Amino acid sequence: MALWLIRHPRPEQADGRCYGRSDLGVSDQALTEAGQALRAALPAGVPLYSSPLQRCARLAEVLAPGQVLYDDRLMEMDFGCWENRLWQDINPAEVDAWTQDLRHYRPGGGESLWQMTGRLQSFCQTLADAGIRDAVLVCHAGVIRLLLALSQGLPPETAAQGMHQIGYGTMLTLSSDWLGREKPCLAP
Repeated sequence: MALWLIRHPRPEQADGRCYGRSDLGVSDQALTEAGQALRAALPAGVPLYSSPLQRCARLAEVLAPGQVLYDDRLMEMDFGCWENRLWQDINPAEVDAWTQDLRHYRPGGGESLWQMTGRLQSFCQTLADAGIRDAVLVCHAGVIRLLLALSQGLPPETAAQGMHQIGYGTMLTLSSDWLGREKPCLAP
């Protein structure tokens, strides 16, 4: 019983940008390369869920044409007015405020880590309630990090502190035994 977590290919025009919910595209070459590398490693007959953002959706369609289940809860964190801005142009005091309160601060007025955790818990509970223990998820590095933290019973802040580097177009396999389990570390 496993979740196969796939990060989207490298987006175009992403260098130095804050691009959580920004719907950046990916090149055809990046899609082809990622699709070829991942297709053979995926299990057959397993549902494939994807973030609807095009950098994930396009790869998901390469991997499972016409069979993708899109779910907004798999989108990256919403960085509000920070979206698609160069990190160097974001007020350092605002970034510091975020790092001082990773759980509750809403960067750029967008979404807090706590809110993101809630929607990912909701997605995981949906899988558990449906008895789905094997699934492929095409999503984002922040989502993958948070799922890794949740699976280990770690506080969500662990994910925001870069507990795991996740390369573009790569896949991690995660046991799904924890789906539906209570997470005492997630109290507000």
